Amino acid sequence: MSILITGGAGFIGSHPVDKLIENDKNEVIVADNYFTGSKDNLKKWIGYPRFELIRHDVTEPLLIEVDNIPFGLSCFSDLLQIQPCKGFLLTSTSEVYGDPLVHPQVESYWGNVNPIGVKSCYDEGKRVAETLMFDYHRQHGIEIRIARIFNTYGPSMNIDDGRVVSNFIAQAIRGESLTVQAPGTQTLSFCYFSDMLINLEVEIATVENTPDDPRQRKPVITKQMSC
Repeated sequence: MSILITGGAGFIGSHPVDKLIENDKNEVIVADNYFTGSKDNLKKWIGYPRFELIRHDVTEPLLIEVDNIPFGLSCFSDLLQIQPCKGFLLTSTSEVYGDPLVHPQVESYWGNVNPIGVKSCYDEGKRVAETLMFDYHRQHGIEIRIARIFNTYGPSMNIDDGRVVSNFIAQAIRGESLTVQAPGTQTLSFCYFSDMLINLEVEIATVENTPDDPRQRKPVITKQMSC
């Protein structure tokens, strides 16, 4: 099977590459512009016969600015009509829920997004991406899967990533106190990269997915303390 991964040189995108190449029947193509990703994340596969790395945006940049999430996805959706494939997996994000009023969020929850907020370009970009996928599914019968990824962590994560896990690790290495932003009552769902890969594999292989139980995303801290 030939598999194309866009953004495959990034922290999250590079891990599926490792997993997919383990299957001798897979050929993996990665397209990335290295804006946030790095070729170093894929260096062990450079020159491998079943792997190809394409650096996107090698020419002059576009003369106009576009939102890469919906624009790029629209281009790929159009391509699917010309060159059919078995399916399309969109890695979306928990940010589609915005500043949720429901905790934890069920998949049927539409979210609470500020369209003019500081992060709204990312939130709305992913929401548009999900809309496009369902439109192409309804209009053209393209098989789609959408995974809303929460806070992933693991190997290849940049120490200056800016998210809480990498911040804690960096502070611990420097011998500093771990900083929790006030008021300290926030809750986050974390997912180790290998668990994310397992879930993506299951989602791809499942014919009809049903909403998950959000209660399973709430860790029982007392159990962890007793380990």
